[in-house]
Amino acid sequence: MPGLSWLVVFFALPLAIIFVVSLGSRDQYGGVLFEHLGFHNYARALEPELLPTVGNSFKYALATTFFSIVIAYPIAYWISRYGGRRKVLLIVLVMLPFWTSWVIRTYAWMIILRDNGVVNGLLGAVGLPGPIQLLNTDLAVILGMTYGFLPFAILPLYVSIDRLDPALVQAARDLYSGGAAAFFHVTLPLTMPGIIAAALLTFIPAIGDFVTPDLLGGAQTTTIAKVVQTLFLSARDWPFGAALGFLLIVVTIVGTVAGLRFLRQEVVG
Repeated sequence: MPGLSWLVVFFALPLAIIFVVSLGSRDQYGGVLFEHLGFHNYARALEPELLPTVGNSFKYALATTFFSIVIAYPIAYWISRYGGRRKVLLIVLVMLPFWTSWVIRTYAWMIILRDNGVVNGLLGAVGLPGPIQLLNTDLAVILGMTYGFLPFAILPLYVSIDRLDPALVQAARDLYSGGAAAFFHVTLPLTMPGIIAAALLTFIPAIGDFVTPDLLGGAQTTTIAKVVQTLFLSARDWPFGAALGFLLIVVTIVGTVAGLRFLRQEVVG
């Protein structure tokens, strides 16, 4: 009951409020009217003009998920297999960025990537022409988001790899399997639940991130999360913002359920 009550108060009830607000309309002063409830805001949310914004959101989230897993897998594998007595310390170091504000870390990337920043300074020091436009680009957004969400991928991958019995890999090697073949036929399939969990834990917050695209991508970078933020804080169009936010939540929940079903099939069979 305590857990169920917590979910109802802090999850189900806020979702219900967002849904009700999304059915209302905006008055001339930015207030919410509930006199004529309907799905007109959802019709606006599905207009073709928003497709590029939706595409940007999924592009950044998918790219962040892909690069996070590609980078996190060897890190998690090394910690699990070669960390020894330093495993706990290494895991603490992985979580260390969480002790610093997300905004501060993003501002640090702005300093690193700007025209007179660290990267362009190093390029100029070695004699390469510059400065290179790094800030306010898709590369900067994906780089910042990958850095920010990388620990979300490392931790589940580490757990999955650490639970893998090394004797299974050794059995494959005893059957004349090479290192690459043993990895792709034994290690990778058996750690697939960790990969799926890492993908979910990375993709879900990445698609809702508006700080990184705003600071590293500039004003020309639009995502659904940035549009929702603007609608609530600047445009004062709460019903339309609630409709966009609710649709984003629904898409995320559907993807999460699909991923969990696949995860269960991989684990239970």
